Amino acid sequence: MTMHPYRTHNCGELRAADVGNAVRLSGWIHRKRDHGGVLFVDLRDHHGITQVVADVDNPVQGLLDSLRLESVVTITGEVLARAAEVVNPRLPTGEIEVAARQIEVRSNAAELPMPVAGEAEYPEEIRLKYRYLDLRREHMHRNIMLRSAVIASIRRRMISQGFTEFQTPILTASSPEGARDYLVPSRVHPGKFYALPQAPQMFKQLIMVAGFDRYFQIAPCFRDEDARADRSPGEFYQLDLEMSFVTQDDVFAALEPVLSGVFEEFADGRSVTPAGEYPRIPFREAMLKYGSDKPDLRNPLVIRDVGEHFRGSGFGLFAKIVDGGGFVRAVPAPNTAGLSRKFFDDMNDWARSEGFAGLGYATRKGGEWGGPIAKNHGAEGMDRIADEMRLGPDDGIFFAAGKEADAAKLAGAARTRVGEQLDLIEKDSFRFCWIVDFPMFEYDEEAKKIDFSHNPFSMPQGEMEALETRDPLDILAWQYDIVCNGVELSSGAIRNHRPDIMYKAFEIAGYTREEVDENFSGMINAFKFGAPPHGGSAPGIDRIVMLIADEPNLREVVLFPMNQKAEDLMMNAPAPVSPKQLRELHIRVVDQG
Repeated sequence: MTMHPYRTHNCGELRAADVGNAVRLSGWIHRKRDHGGVLFVDLRDHHGITQVVADVDNPVQGLLDSLRLESVVTITGEVLARAAEVVNPRLPTGEIEVAARQIEVRSNAAELPMPVAGEAEYPEEIRLKYRYLDLRREHMHRNIMLRSAVIASIRRRMISQGFTEFQTPILTASSPEGARDYLVPSRVHPGKFYALPQAPQMFKQLIMVAGFDRYFQIAPCFRDEDARADRSPGEFYQLDLEMSFVTQDDVFAALEPVLSGVFEEFADGRSVTPAGEYPRIPFREAMLKYGSDKPDLRNPLVIRDVGEHFRGSGFGLFAKIVDGGGFVRAVPAPNTAGLSRKFFDDMNDWARSEGFAGLGYATRKGGEWGGPIAKNHGAEGMDRIADEMRLGPDDGIFFAAGKEADAAKLAGAARTRVGEQLDLIEKDSFRFCWIVDFPMFEYDEEAKKIDFSHNPFSMPQGEMEALETRDPLDILAWQYDIVCNGVELSSGAIRNHRPDIMYKAFEIAGYTREEVDENFSGMINAFKFGAPPHGGSAPGIDRIVMLIADEPNLREVVLFPMNQKAEDLMMNAPAPVSPKQLRELHIRVVDQG
């Protein structure tokens, strides 16, 4: 029986039961070690590592020894049992080794710009330029395989819940709302452009109008935005879903088992909020208690509004802020009596380094108050604040004061930092919550007008009656975000499927009926032919994998990411194109110099 030309087994397959068999393996030379004239080579492929051995009398040893790491070879040989004292229990193939009898070089490797073996830190620029080498490393290989498994799990769970996968267009129309579009010039329609979709938002709603009931898609999205740790520049993927004839509760009931199920499947011992038990936190409550609309519930600290305690008080600075319509938010600092004043001063310095005016504080030890705010406000006043916050005799307090949004932002950032500094963040857990009841409108200080605060296509709570009878700034929307460990996975909404309500909502935000018809013609026209009530969401795939893999950056869970400047260093994109291509597209590049 002839052997396969490349392999009879993969490099993660051989076991003690294979001892004595003739085998053929192919892979990359991962490591080489010379022990007293005996050459040991770790041969690696997608599946694992097998140790290959060639002694000094072996005619293939010289060739094997001369090859650079990462060269690709085919080795034919015999499976030997390792001596008991050199068995490697960390390796699935650790009980055996292959004595090389024949070697064929499939591909010689040049000198490596970065090592593959080991997990040494390497500059990101090198890692991205030579991403194919970076992906050979065990850690990155594992992350990408995890990503694939997570997506497969999501698909399985969505289909079992009655969702059907459809594909929406990649070449579409530019949208005036949201982030910047990537534009694609049309050759056959000079001067006109397609856009890559920021999300399949309008298409998925039109799928509902078309009479399909439960849609999902692992959808690519394209946004010309600046990079962040939790946002890839250029493109990202989301679990896009939409459902007909549903309330907000129905969307939650469909999505929670998918998310909790996926996280539980890959949690590896970490705890996960069970489906059906996600807390629902109104937006205003989240901004008060956590200073953020994406709170990390692993952090037990809760912010309190203590402004009334300072109204007309002896502490002039806070009294003036409160009397002028401002706010004072307090962040507990539990069990800090044993810490030096430096901890509190460092927090104040940190707040200033973040661009805030400063972070006030009061210390407490055995019920005795210290610090400038306590000195100005008095022990009795501080006791009342501490009682309201349910603090103990050794708990300090940080104070953030100013306009509501500024006080909330500083308090939220301080809550996070105090939780981290005092090691209060719950370990090995995924804590989910819904943020609900977002305001439909907000006042734009720059434009001096009312505008949409979140998603213009959401159904206002109270529908037309609310739009006609209530102060716009008091109207809530059927909008919701899903948050895990302080990371926003997605926003979603019950959609506004009624043209009359949509025209009215846009009118409040200063848009004419003609502007709505012009900008959103595809959707508004479709709604005039009978649209079902519908809603959905779109959790980010990259962010889900980032959390499960416990990575700080999306680039660690994406095959071929761009750098922070939205450049693909490996493929040299973006790049100039030829004058011929530009002429075909009726485009002239303007020199910005």
